Amino acid sequence: MLTNFFRRPLRNRPSWLNVPVSPATPAKPDRAPAVAGPGDAPARTRTRTRASLSTEAIVTTAMQLIEEHGGTGLSVRRLGAALGCDPTAVYRHFPSMDALLLAVGDRLISQALARYEPGEDWRENLRLLANCTYAAYLAHPRVAILVAARVTGGEHETKVIEIVLGELRRAGFAGEQAVRLYRTFGDTVLAFSAVDAEYLASSPESRAADLQRWQDAYGAVDPERYPNLAALAPIVIENADVHSFELCLDLLIGTFEQLAPTR
Repeated sequence: MLTNFFRRPLRNRPSWLNVPVSPATPAKPDRAPAVAGPGDAPARTRTRTRASLSTEAIVTTAMQLIEEHGGTGLSVRRLGAALGCDPTAVYRHFPSMDALLLAVGDRLISQALARYEPGEDWRENLRLLANCTYAAYLAHPRVAILVAARVTGGEHETKVIEIVLGELRRAGFAGEQAVRLYRTFGDTVLAFSAVDAEYLASSPESRAADLQRWQDAYGAVDPERYPNLAALAPIVIENADVHSFELCLDLLIGTFEQLAPTR
């Protein structure tokens, strides 16, 4: 099975990966609200009550602010302004901004799970879960960059761990081997998600410059110092924009299949 992987035609990076993400708006320093003078119009009254401010609304708004302004643009004051509430109201739902960020991470996982509809084959279920996770993270690249390496401890992360361990146990893995393979699977999917999210969050100019750098740096290397790279340089450059997530996923699941006690 593994010997057939490299006979498959490699795909260029999918077109949806090239959809430009608007540049992050630099975060402005928080400033105290101006005090109205005698001739000034009265300040707008905040209308959101404590009862109407929900955890879900805060997480949704936090995700929107991160996607619009980048990670540095998320602040309590900016959240309060976007939600139409006193900034300190956020702390009635989250003890810290880091706790809010973890909730944002768990929301991203929930979006992956919303697309996940497992079947009977453990291999295809793992493949589907990986693709759902990858797609959900790349739909929110600036959020993904911030949360891909975090442990949320949330409900949806817990469910994903349960799903992966369950599929691996169904394949016959047990104990430490099942846990090690679960970690390998999760780390691989999240690493690709984070790297491609970083790519998406960069400017089109930066992406084009990186592609050109492959040609400039490796198009004519010294064959005496780098004989292998010189021999394969044209192919290396040709594959600079190849999308490798699916190939690596095939290799990973193929290895699991070869190791599985019950195939």
